[in-house]
Amino acid sequence: MNQDKLYVGIDVSSKNNVCYLMYSDGSKHSSFSVPNNRNGAKIIVDRVTSVLLLQDIPQVVIGMEATSVYGDNLMRFLRESGNLGRFERSLHMLNPKQVKKFRDAYSDLPKNDHVDSYVIADHLRFGRINKEVYMDDYKYQTLKMYTRARHQLVQELTREKQRLLNTVFISFSGLTQEKIFSNKFGATSTALIEEFSSLDELAYMSTDELVDYIRKKGKNPDLHTVYKNHVISTNCSLYLSDLGFSKTILMIFSTFSRWSDGGLITNEYKLR
Repeated sequence: MNQDKLYVGIDVSSKNNVCYLMYSDGSKHSSFSVPNNRNGAKIIVDRVTSVLLLQDIPQVVIGMEATSVYGDNLMRFLRESGNLGRFERSLHMLNPKQVKKFRDAYSDLPKNDHVDSYVIADHLRFGRINKEVYMDDYKYQTLKMYTRARHQLVQELTREKQRLLNTVFISFSGLTQEKIFSNKFGATSTALIEEFSSLDELAYMSTDELVDYIRKKGKNPDLHTVYKNHVISTNCSLYLSDLGFSKTILMIFSTFSRWSDGGLITNEYKLR
């Protein structure tokens, strides 16, 4: 039997790769299934090269559907295989829509696990497919995937942060409107949101208690010492009934924020 080409259709999935080997006249050579890993890829190469050598076939055409990332490693392995490099080979990553349309032309396809790989092999045999697949070096492909994944995570994190701020605004508008903390999602701000159920709890804390709380939750362990050692030069009274809880807390935390930055603030705010 004189054959000039061997067509290999591969149905790729996350666990297994089903292969169908077809001669140029459309007759079947064999079909088999292998794991979708490096050992499975070696089996495919060994079996294909064995057929090419025994049947004295000079050319092989291999194709698979572009199914997520499941076929990328296999395609690179086939491209870089030294055993297949001895033959005239062409590798194709097929559009699933084109394969489906080609399959729709068949009215009597058998119902078994190898039917999809058969359709791919026959599609390769009929031709009219895109040019041979081009794939970047796998190192750059991995870097590209990680970069895209990070970009998507950053976008999702930004959306979730804004959603949280919208929720916090309902009960503590000052925290979202003003820069009370350098980081609204820092340790102190997060603790404030998680541990206080209302502004009343925070507003009626004594100044010492509030300073001690910020010292424990924040990143400045000397905040309490700074507060005790500074000379009190001005007394500024705030009336909760006039200013409201939000503004009162805002001014207190604004003072603590400046202390944390190393400024010499000497005002004491008293709540009446």
